[in-house]
Amino acid sequence: MSVSANQQLWGGETTKAVANFPISGEPIPAAVIHWLGRIKGAAARVNAELGLLDAGLAQRIAAAADRVAAGEFDDQFPIDVFQTGSGTSSNMNANEVIAALATQADAEHPAHRNDHVNMGQSSNDVFPSAVHLAALSEATTELLPALEALEASFAAKALEFHDVVKSGRTHLMDAVPVTLGQEFSGYAAQVRLAARRVRAALPQVAQIPLGGTATGTGLNTHPEFAARVRARLSADSGLSISAPEDPFEAQGNRDALVELSGALKVIAVSFTKIANDLALMGSGPRAGIGEIFLPELQKGSSIMPGKVNPVIPEVTLQVAAQVIGNDGAITIAGSQGNFELNVRVPLIARNLLESIALLAATARVLKQKCVDGIEANLPGCERSAESTLAAATALNPHIGYDKAAEIVKEAAHSGRMLREVAYEYGVDEQTYNAAMDLRRMAQGNL
Repeated sequence: MSVSANQQLWGGETTKAVANFPISGEPIPAAVIHWLGRIKGAAARVNAELGLLDAGLAQRIAAAADRVAAGEFDDQFPIDVFQTGSGTSSNMNANEVIAALATQADAEHPAHRNDHVNMGQSSNDVFPSAVHLAALSEATTELLPALEALEASFAAKALEFHDVVKSGRTHLMDAVPVTLGQEFSGYAAQVRLAARRVRAALPQVAQIPLGGTATGTGLNTHPEFAARVRARLSADSGLSISAPEDPFEAQGNRDALVELSGALKVIAVSFTKIANDLALMGSGPRAGIGEIFLPELQKGSSIMPGKVNPVIPEVTLQVAAQVIGNDGAITIAGSQGNFELNVRVPLIARNLLESIALLAATARVLKQKCVDGIEANLPGCERSAESTLAAATALNPHIGYDKAAEIVKEAAHSGRMLREVAYEYGVDEQTYNAAMDLRRMAQGNL
């Protein structure tokens, strides 16, 4: 359920921010709102434990924050994502909404947005903590499972196609034979390594600056506050959330988020290579490479009957371009920290969480609507394997590189079959057949 327009929960600071930042019409990511709610709820409970906040008031604040964390009041967070660089406006937005809800529960004992809801906190440590935890959660629960499923799909196809020989290609030119299974095994490994890079970045993302308050010194917060809040958040979410190695490092920069974005960019680069390969191998069906059949999902042309396009690889390529662009902006934003604070956090949050969501969705779609349904075009693969003149490489140990090169040049110039030209150059049939075993050649057993 959500609150209607005439039940506005935010206050004056949110109203000012809405007026000040009419930029994109896009609010901060919902995941950040939800983690602000989680942090505020845990903070209220911890402050009550520490004897700093009345137990009843803390309970009402925590209950209100839990509702924010559950997404019940997303429409009460109207501030543009392009706002003050520390995220102060959105932190105050959360404080006002939670205070209003807590006060509704007991108007005789109102909750104060700063003194109570924001107790032991500053926008400078709370907002980036919410961004870190949103990225940690989304990468863990959405992106990594999607990558693992896509890897499994490629691995299954690698096994299915393990004996399908085709022409290899380097520089987009014919090369010695490979198997279709070997190529799909390479794609599976790319996705597996992509997931590994993401996992390697997450322990740094899990280090949050909570407890540093304004500048990293921890002014106005109890010495046990941050550790207790982290413990609650970890227990509630199942995520491993840790203290920073140094509070001033954690407060002054967002390097961990830049690192994670870099891992996402590598995924985009891998997806670009894979999607291009799939589209090229599926090109045709008669005038292209034609080594695989991609699933037919929709009409490919409003004028050419029967045309089918590689729509999922095309979507993948567009997403990859967006993620690479997002990383460029994150890189610039990450370099803009001055002294005790980076003030480009909303931009980083927007782009990083968009990249995670796009890549997770694309991995799922690529698996379900493309890779799972790919079939080998056996005649097409056989044709390309037998047509590549680079197969003459297998003759090198028998007749030498120079003579093999002469055979290839003559075959290419005359258009004749490699076998015919090789016989003409003195290669006997037994030697030719032994050397030109394409399946053995693809395994490197020359």
